Amino acid sequence: MTTPRPVLVVDFGAQYAQLIARRVREAHVFSEIVPSSMPVAELLAKDPAAIILSGGPSSVYEPGAPQIDPKLFDAGVPVFGICYGFQAMAQALGGTVAHTGNREFGGTRLAARPEGSKLLGGLPAEQDVWMSHGDCVSDAPAGFTVTASSPGAPVAAFEHVSAGFAGVQFHPEVGHTPHGQAMLERFLYEIAGIEPTWTMGNIIDDQVAAIRAQIGDAEVICGLSGGVDSAVAAALVHRAVGDQLTCVFVDHGLLRAGEAEQVERDYVAATGIKLKVVDAEERFLTALAGVTDPEQKRKIIGREFIRVFEAAAREVASAGDVQFLVQGTLYPDVVESGGGTGTANIKSHHNVGGLPDDLQFKLVEPLRTLFKDEVRALGAELGLPAEMVWRHPFPGPGLAIRIIGAVDRERLDVLREADLIARQELTASGLDRDVWQFPVVLLADVRSVGVQGDGRTYGHPVVLRPVSSEDAMTADWSKLPYDLIGRISTRITNEVREINRVVLDVTSKPPGTIEWE
Repeated sequence: MTTPRPVLVVDFGAQYAQLIARRVREAHVFSEIVPSSMPVAELLAKDPAAIILSGGPSSVYEPGAPQIDPKLFDAGVPVFGICYGFQAMAQALGGTVAHTGNREFGGTRLAARPEGSKLLGGLPAEQDVWMSHGDCVSDAPAGFTVTASSPGAPVAAFEHVSAGFAGVQFHPEVGHTPHGQAMLERFLYEIAGIEPTWTMGNIIDDQVAAIRAQIGDAEVICGLSGGVDSAVAAALVHRAVGDQLTCVFVDHGLLRAGEAEQVERDYVAATGIKLKVVDAEERFLTALAGVTDPEQKRKIIGREFIRVFEAAAREVASAGDVQFLVQGTLYPDVVESGGGTGTANIKSHHNVGGLPDDLQFKLVEPLRTLFKDEVRALGAELGLPAEMVWRHPFPGPGLAIRIIGAVDRERLDVLREADLIARQELTASGLDRDVWQFPVVLLADVRSVGVQGDGRTYGHPVVLRPVSSEDAMTADWSKLPYDLIGRISTRITNEVREINRVVLDVTSKPPGTIEWE
């Protein structure tokens, strides 16, 4: 089986282009994002099953605003327009887009005409949708049926089923449009005639076949960090080529409690992967001694990681014909780097830096078409431990950038204890999956007065930084229950002797970042 024909999401600068692509995949249909500047010939060369035109910040009347080549609508490919894409589609097909002055932003009541509509059939005649527009379609193109309106949009939805065209003025991809996913699925299944075959089982089958074809009989190496991306990528490659794969795990001594053991014991037990463990804790701590500047910490850790991995890779290579390097590149990485083709750069180890130029391996990137949530689902399908599949993102430099001040073994141990308590209580509360990330930060260069056991203490504060996010580009602090925060605080100050104060960071991103350093 090969990768199915994609639904192309044409990005007109919308903040929601990736969300549209995710929603299509939630309907078990493969999607890709392409820029609006891509010529129609290149779009069609991808053999799309359908095309979705995203929203965008422009007005169709602005000089230089992105336009749609009318040739797109002569290609026999189903097209669905959203917001700006809806207006540009209407204009290209001979409809009218007007400056009415009736702008609509946010929740809006939609008057739908579901009778006979493929897109809205069976859905409520009155429903809430999420609008964000100034201009509106005042007249639909010839041959189109108007299926909805709103106070600010005489034509809020239209369709031309025999041509395979439909569109909406609002945003069906956001949660504030309760029936939006149903509308997307109506377009995909009933108007575009696409079968929902994009499933985890099919993804595994496709990738296993592709990996075998790429690697053949050669040896392959993977740098395993303990994070979900590298773990799933390695498991998928192992499913394809078995013992031709060797994973290298560099234990730099900066991991959280239990994580090194999880990689060495649980992951190997679940997958049977050959694992080479390099204990480099002493090397990293020696290099970091006395360093307080966060950027210098990152550079030191990056340099040492490169050197250690390079040495380990050469040891593995000396035992066989190692030609390939597995990389856990995800689809957002591809999109944000411009979606270029050809040989990719080695992805930074979360600001730790790339691998050496003289590591002349060909890349194997089995996850480069997947979003994070799909990677987690794939990991579960491959039988990886739940603790690894649902592990919160963790920076490559590890706890070194969660210690404000110099890094040493004693401070790492203090932070590990506090971090473990926070993670234990979050798990016990059942809220693990409601939080994107939960850094615990040790203010090692700060001391505060406290009272413990009827005595005066002069201990360190720690900061709790739980955040909620979909992609880490923006984030908000997680409104965890006060009693949970209280339990974490009480346990940390009772059980970690060096800590006598716990504070909560309630800063969003922006203006703050998720990590403190």
